[in-house]
Amino acid sequence: MKHILQLLLLLFFSVSFSQKKVVKKLQTFADEITIYTAGLDNLVLENSTSEFIEVTLFAESYDDQLIKIEEKNKELFIKFDFEGTQTREVVFRKFITKRLQRANAVVKIPKGKKVFIFGENVDIESKSHQNELAIYIENGIVKLNEIKAKTTLKLYSGNVYASVKNTNLDINSKDGKIEVDEVLYEKTLQKKLLENTKDFSVTSLKANIFLTDK
Repeated sequence: MKHILQLLLLLFFSVSFSQKKVVKKLQTFADEITIYTAGLDNLVLENSTSEFIEVTLFAESYDDQLIKIEEKNKELFIKFDFEGTQTREVVFRKFITKRLQRANAVVKIPKGKKVFIFGENVDIESKSHQNELAIYIENGIVKLNEIKAKTTLKLYSGNVYASVKNTNLDINSKDGKIEVDEVLYEKTLQKKLLENTKDFSVTSLKANIFLTDK
């Protein structure tokens, strides 16, 4: 019996760590891009070096994974869909302590398009994205790197990291921590540079916000 259980665990983990990749690339005249992160653990947002939007999805242990893209009235919607995990989770539920089917996506977007991201529990990294960006999630680690354009972030809890040199700030976290260059602020921080066009705002109840201004 012991050997059977070991074999089952070995098979389970060998399947779990197999990764599949799906890529979609398209050109669009849409002015606004909306990304729904349901099903994802991590989302990375990058600047595209061409006029094409490129979406890459990596997932473990899914029989099928889909990138769904729909365009309506100058708006483009990106969603993700997964199939094939239910049966395996039932069979191996005694050995699962947390969700092991990992799903990560990288989305590259050309300049000049406004980007919206909606989700629940998801980690997001913006690699110094140059487009106007708005993120609305429940919880997660959000790494924005250097703020290059107007950025709005609303979340319930999590950690936020950003470089905000020469940026207007409107930061609010009721029960979280706000830290700028290792200096702590309580609940709110506002800074207005009249000659600057970059704005960064965060609204949260419990998020910890770590900023650098050097």
